[in-house]
Amino acid sequence: MRMIVVMAVGLYTVRAILSLLGVVDYGIYNVVGGVVSMFSFINGTLATSSQRYFSIELAEGDLKRLNQWFCLNITTFSLLIAGFVVIAETLGLWFVNTQMTIPAERMFAANVVYQLSIVTFCVHFFAVPYNALIIAHERMSAFAYISIVEALLKLAIVFFLSVISWDRLIVYGILMFLTSCGITSSYIIYNLRHFSESRYRPYWNITEVKELIGFSGWHFLGTFSVVVRSQCINILLNLFFNPAVNAARAIAYQIYAAIGQLSSNFFVAVKPQMYKSYASGELDELYRLILRSTIICTFLVSILVFPVLANTPYILGLWLKEVPEYAVVFTQLVLINGLIDSSNGCTIAPALATGKIGRFQVITSIPFLLNLPVSYVVLRLGADPTATMIISIIFSLVTAILRAWLLKDMIGFSFGRYAVLFMKLMVASCLIFACIHYSVYNLADSLISLILWSLLICLLTLVVYVTMIVSPSDMQAIVRIIRKR
Repeated sequence: MRMIVVMAVGLYTVRAILSLLGVVDYGIYNVVGGVVSMFSFINGTLATSSQRYFSIELAEGDLKRLNQWFCLNITTFSLLIAGFVVIAETLGLWFVNTQMTIPAERMFAANVVYQLSIVTFCVHFFAVPYNALIIAHERMSAFAYISIVEALLKLAIVFFLSVISWDRLIVYGILMFLTSCGITSSYIIYNLRHFSESRYRPYWNITEVKELIGFSGWHFLGTFSVVVRSQCINILLNLFFNPAVNAARAIAYQIYAAIGQLSSNFFVAVKPQMYKSYASGELDELYRLILRSTIICTFLVSILVFPVLANTPYILGLWLKEVPEYAVVFTQLVLINGLIDSSNGCTIAPALATGKIGRFQVITSIPFLLNLPVSYVVLRLGADPTATMIISIIFSLVTAILRAWLLKDMIGFSFGRYAVLFMKLMVASCLIFACIHYSVYNLADSLISLILWSLLICLLTLVVYVTMIVSPSDMQAIVRIIRKR
């Protein structure tokens, strides 16, 4: 339910914000904010680290140690925020003002948005331990309610922007900052009311700090490689083209972000179970979780991806008043990339649960890091912006195989079983895509026909998965659950 509300509001707000700001200002907001977002790998890394340590302490039932880890995270995060501000206000500020393609008359607004993005990032960063504690306790309802409130606040921002006459780009940055403050306060208040271990007191243990930094240090590499593939490529496109291309790419990634919410929510729910299964020594249960989670997540994402993929031009035309150049092809390619990523996302948490992730992160980060130099070379040779998306798809396929192969040595996971499953998922996806491409592709010409074709594609996806992917025993379990409910 959270995903439906957030996706609906998210898609509408992107359409409205693009219309209210215009293509150039919308592109500026995304690319300038992207300079700050390059540091999101710090946020993502420490969020994963926090969830891992919190979940393991919960599995062992040691609330005192859990509180110590929580307090240590708060202290460490505060120090990292100070370091981030120094870098952002020196190197980052120089880059925005001297290297980026921004119209001169919008440079002041871009700088204001940049400063607001820095403060907003710091607020999000401070909320990470509180958010991680909610997830470790598997209080998904609280997580969902707060996220729904956040989506509704963003909807209110759209209404406010539509009735003002000030510089909307600056006002939008201010309102997004205030929204972040409100949501972070909600996470903190919820933790203080429900979890005694969220009470902060000054705590510092150099041995534990080294352990946390050692684990996070390797994970930094993995999350940084994801940032290279997303935000750094966005900045690279700005250097070679113009803000309009950034706006088209931003639209594509907003659609993927809305659809990707489903897989993200699924990972949020399943990661604590994987951490606890490993901590308890239940490896057979962990193996089952990996395989079943891979199937379920890929299926759920497919249900949303293929209808959009089949009717992208009509959907974008229906959704946006003005469809930027490259928006259609960007959207189609990023959805294919997202489908591949969803099929192997469940292999990350088991590796993190072991705590020994150096080799895993180095090897799996290499393909993602190669996105930037390879994209730079092909753009220098005269390729159009879509080449960066195709490169990303190729490297995502390579990464999926590498992750499963490395799990074989880390936890004894069968690479052969996963390889067979992954090939089945890719073949099934190709089969579904071939069917819709040669039968209903671009045929939607009204809202009713779009709904009917989408339902038909969902039915086709269900039939293919039941026939090719789901095992008979799992199918029987699904039937029993349906009958019980």
